[in-house]
Parts: sequence; C-alpha cells; structure tokens
Amino acid sequence: MSNSIITQLSQHRSIRQFEDKPLSSRQVTELVDAAQHASTSTFSQQYSVISVTDPEMLKEIAKITWHPWMLNGGHYFVMVADQYRNLRIAQAQGVDPYILHSTDKFLASVFDTAIATENIMVAAESMGLGGTIMGSILNNPRKMIQLLKLPEMTFPLLGIVIGYPKDKPELKSRLPKASMHFENQYHLNANFDRKLADYDRLTSAYYHSRTSNDRSETFSHHIVAELSGNRNLRSDLFAVIRAQGFMTH
Repeated sequence: MSNSIITQLSQHRSIRQFEDKPLSSRQVTELVDAAQHASTSTFSQQYSVISVTDPEMLKEIAKITWHPWMLNGGHYFVMVADQYRNLRIAQAQGVDPYILHSTDKFLASVFDTAIATENIMVAAESMGLGGTIMGSILNNPRKMIQLLKLPEMTFPLLGIVIGYPKDKPELKSRLPKASMHFENQYHLNANFDRKLADYDRLTSAYYHSRTSNDRSETFSHHIVAELSGNRNLRSDLFAVIRAQGFMTH
C-alpha cells in the first residue's frame, strides 16, 4: 500500500521560480501552525517565526543572501533560534538563567528551529506549494539581527521562501544508502570509492540533462568547491552568536 506522506517526502525539490501570487493569510497561519506542532526539545519551544512582508526589508535580505529570485516568492519566513522568551520567564520568576546561555541550550534552540523549518516545508508541499530553505541569511547575521530587531538570546538561523511553483525541477538523486546509513557503528565500507564514482556519474548526468542551468558538476566536485570558497565568509558566526548571549559556557 502506498504512503502519501513518504511519497511526498521522497519527491522534495527546491523551488526557485514562482508564480506571481502571494500566499493568503490563512495559508500563512496554517504553515505557522504546522511549525508549532513540530517536536521540540523538553517542550521548551525554543524558536520563533518571523514573516517578512515589508518590500524594502525583503530587498535587503535578497542582497544578504545573493538570491534576488526570492523576491518573486509568495511569502518569506525567517526562522529564529529563541531563548529570549525563556529568559524573560526566568527573570520574572527570579530564577538564575545561567543554563540558557550554555552551548547545550543553544544547540537545543537550533534543533527546535530546524525541525520547525522542515515542518513548514512539508506542510507547504502538501498544500501544492513549494520553496527553498535558505541558510544564506547567515552571510551577514549582524545585518539580519538589525533588520529584524532581534533581542539578546535570539539568532536568525534560516530563511524560507514559499510560493506557487512555476516549474518542476528534475529530482536530484541522493547518496547511496550504504554511504550514509549504518548499523550499530559508523562504517564506510571498502566499496565507498566505487560507489562514490557511480554517484558522481549519476550526479553529472543529472546536471547535464536538466532543463535549466545545466552544468558540468559531480558531487565530489561540489564538495571540493564548497571547501575552496571564501574562508572569510561567515567567519564571524561564532562571535555574533556569543554576542547575542549564547554559548558563553
């Protein structure tokens, strides 16, 4: 028997071309509701969702991300790791907020934010929408913090552009399961190099055959290109995270 949820998950595509049609307020509410029902560490709900609707702010975010196509989406969310609410609760109750500043609690807020982000994407696709999760807001986290007027103990982690898909990109294959799913212990077996070469050929064929932005690239080449980029890009992340009050111990 087919499972519609598993089928949907296995058909995920990043959408970057959208119809000129905004999401309704009801759709936005439904997506936020889906985020709120995601799993959350210790039920502490350590994230917030910001809908960015101001055109000038969206233009600034497009500059930060280097992705002007995001301006054509139907709605834009910024997903924020958030311990500020819990800090306010601690202060009101006269409790020492020491633990909120720990690396453990920062990671918990990152987990909560990421899971809520995926819930939004899955919910959007179930509604016939599509989008892209954008880590590129981290190109300039200080600017994002200023734009969104984020208080201490918050940090902008991800953007999400959602809209009505204008196209349906070809589906990218993923790594062979033997290279990423192990039993009991981590183990890349002796066939890894051969399997990687096969996957590189498969990835290269995908890039050559797709209908838009075809190029010569393999998975290995992609990883090498990622590691050969500007070393100064996002090099201040740790400093900004700590300046927001996270990971002080």
